[in-house]
Amino acid sequence: MSRRRRRCLVSAPALALLIASAGCSSADEAAKAAVPSPDSKVTELCRNLDERLPKKVDGLERADPEPKSELTAGWGDPAIILRCGVARPTKMNDPEADGVTVDGVNWLLDEQDDGSFRFTSTLRKAYVEITLPKERVGDGVSPLTDFAAPVKKTIPKGIA
Repeated sequence: MSRRRRRCLVSAPALALLIASAGCSSADEAAKAAVPSPDSKVTELCRNLDERLPKKVDGLERADPEPKSELTAGWGDPAIILRCGVARPTKMNDPEADGVTVDGVNWLLDEQDDGSFRFTSTLRKAYVEITLPKERVGDGVSPLTDFAAPVKKTIPKGIA
């Protein structure tokens, strides 16, 4: 009994296509962010913020997450993610919670289990949340400086 060997021949164009498609990994896909569902007043504030957000944050180009929304934005890969109109974090009830003020905007600091940091604006009529992926945590709060002016211009001081 003889065994036949099967050869799998792949043409050069097919091989090139295979290699190219393998190169298009999930790193090329847009980041994902849950879209908040605030009331209509907060939604309007967030739309105004979206119109004033910078094209670059910390030198990174804007690349909005999926699904597309005026309530979310992103920069870079891995992405710095902004979500506007999020619910008030329960951590704001903790008098020992860490916070930082950057260019006149107060932020609650919350380290996540995956090593990323989440900053949520405080004392504003809408809560704006910025998530710095763990790969960007070394930048400290410097990305927040790019958000200060747009937040101050579009989200009035007050309690949401």
